[in-house]
Amino acid sequence: MALPVPIRSRAQSAPDPFRELEELSERLTSLWEPVLGSGLDRWVPLADLEETDDAYSVELELPGAGDDDVDVQLDDRVLTVSGEVREKKRKGILHRRNRRVGRFHYAVTLPGDVDADGVDAQLRDGVLTVRIPKAAHVKRRRIAITS
Repeated sequence: MALPVPIRSRAQSAPDPFRELEELSERLTSLWEPVLGSGLDRWVPLADLEETDDAYSVELELPGAGDDDVDVQLDDRVLTVSGEVREKKRKGILHRRNRRVGRFHYAVTLPGDVDADGVDAQLRDGVLTVRIPKAAHVKRRRIAITS
């Protein structure tokens, strides 16, 4: 059995699939919020994990975050970065917001043993870079073959 197809007048605009997805996301959030509480306002920043011969490097995108807004912790091989990106004060009307604000949490288990005493973290231009040196016994070395 065929279903009737709605006829659009020329005055109506074409459907916007991205707007429809955004509305669906908002509806789903409103359904889960009473059950999960404030856990929904946490987000995970985009990140890259890179390994070199002597260290691991993690870069996280945190636009709008300040040094005091970010907490970096290393527990054994688990790196945890958490904090909050605050909403900036606006002078005009905000018509659309695509950037994330609020509490964030990122955790990654590093692939090998690390030297926790040499960890360095820098926040520049909205990118947090955490450099974690490898443990001395983990570092690769080239072994010459003799005949």
